[in-house]
Parts: sequence; structure tokens; C-alpha cells
Amino acid sequence: MSTLDLALLRALVAIQEQDSFAGAAVHLGKTQSAVTQQMQRLEDQIGHALFEKQGRHKRLTPHGQKLLDYARHLLAINDEALLSLQQGNLEGVLRIGAPHDVADTMLPPLLAQVARFSPLLQLDIHVGRSPFLMESLKRGEIDMTISNRNDATLDGVVLRTSPTVWLCSASYVHDRAKPVPLVLADGPSLFRRLALEALDGAGIRWSPNYTSSSLIGIRAALRAGLGVTARGVELVGADLRVLGENDGLPRLPDVAYYLFIRKNVINPLTHKVFDMLKANLGLIRNATPMALDSER
Repeated sequence: MSTLDLALLRALVAIQEQDSFAGAAVHLGKTQSAVTQQMQRLEDQIGHALFEKQGRHKRLTPHGQKLLDYARHLLAINDEALLSLQQGNLEGVLRIGAPHDVADTMLPPLLAQVARFSPLLQLDIHVGRSPFLMESLKRGEIDMTISNRNDATLDGVVLRTSPTVWLCSASYVHDRAKPVPLVLADGPSLFRRLALEALDGAGIRWSPNYTSSSLIGIRAALRAGLGVTARGVELVGADLRVLGENDGLPRLPDVAYYLFIRKNVINPLTHKVFDMLKANLGLIRNATPMALDSER
């Protein structure tokens, strides 16, 4: 039985993650024709087409999708083995922050990768609101954090993007003739800003019916039918529903979630773990439930 070439598998993963052969070529530091040749060699080896034309683009065939899943696992094992052998078992304390709403969805697969990479590490988890976690990171109180607030002064990588929607209770009756009764986070809040900018931009009247410093308080107000809020689509559940353009509300932008560390970090432990997580983003994204919550 022949052996799969990891370099070819890495190119396959790059094509999927960069959404094009050209993007993969830039990512891998190769020419587009070289990437195309790599995929031809891979197709010859497995005896099946990996891509099919869909309009002007190429998309994975069922065989291509199946191989992609195996490729991510094989590359993760390869990279983990090399890092472990080259760097040995890391020891010490790693302080990781996460917003309340992603602490039980986006954070677990990230922690699982850290534990696999170096089981001797002690993990110190900090859960809070994104703006305060970012302040803690800059003060050196934590080593890395998940956040929805982009900051060019930090080193970061996008973990995933999430749609933002208008949410209300399942029993809430929206009256387009009245100002939109908003349920908002107090203090610095990305979702608060997105909601007000969208409504003001569309010329829609609104009133601040309820404010809370926590996601728990916002959920309680929504479930009580006190109003509407802009939050991540992952907050939708049996007791909450989405309002949209058919209800007279404007479209909201997607929100990106990042993993950040400070620039020029001295502690090599932080850099090594961060580099490992970047190398395994595909596995982390696949293991993250689509139903994420988003706390600002």
C-alpha cells in the first residue's frame, strides 16, 4: 500500500482554507501551477477526482471532502509529533481568557489541543467580557485570549466568523410602528454598537428598554419578552427566535473571533502554544459547535 504525501495533503488543506488554488499558492509560497500539479499527483495516487467545477470555481468532490478530513488529522498528528520532539514537554502555567458565551463552545476544542500538545501544562482559565479580557491581556494578567475585538497592537489569528442577528423571545410580538425596544449590554460592547449603527443608519427609531452587564442578564430580559437585541446567531434556542428584514429590521454584519497574544512576548511557552494552535486551526474549527454564543 502506498503512503500519502503530507506535503500534498497540506496543499489540499490550504486550498480549502484559502478558498482557491491561487490563495493556497500564496499561503504555501508556491506558484499556482505547482499547487495544481500537486493536486493532480494526489488524484493519481488515490484514483479519484478531488475537485469538480462549480461555475467559475472548483469545489471538493465527495472523495475530496473525505480525504480533506483525513488530511487534517494526519497533519495534526505530524505537526504535534514534531513540536513535541523538538521542544519537549512544556511545563508551567498558561493563562487563557474567553468571553462568557464562547467559554463552553469555542474554548473547549482549543483547550483540548493545548492539553494534547503538552499535558504537563497547568491551564488557568479566565472568563469575562471581551473588552476587559483584552485589557487584562495588555496588562500581562493573562497570556492569551479569545476576543471579538480586533486590535492591531496584538498578535492574533481569526478562529472563526459568526453571523449577527436580531433576537427576541419566541413569544415576542414585534410592532414595526413603535420604536424598537432594545436589550443592551452596558459599558463597552461591540454588539451594542452594531445594533445602534444599524438602526440609526436605516432611520429606525429605538428605545433602550433594558441594560445588563452580563450575558445572563441579557438572556433573562429577552426571555421575559422585554425587547430585542443584536447577538450572535448561536444564542438562538427553543425560547428565542430571529427577527429579520421581513420584520423591518436592518441586516447586521458578521463578527470575527480572534485568538490574541501580546506582541514581543518574552515567555517562550506562550509563543510555542500560540504557534501550535495556529497550525491546528482546521481541527479547532471543525471541533467547534456551530452554535456559539457571543459575549462582548
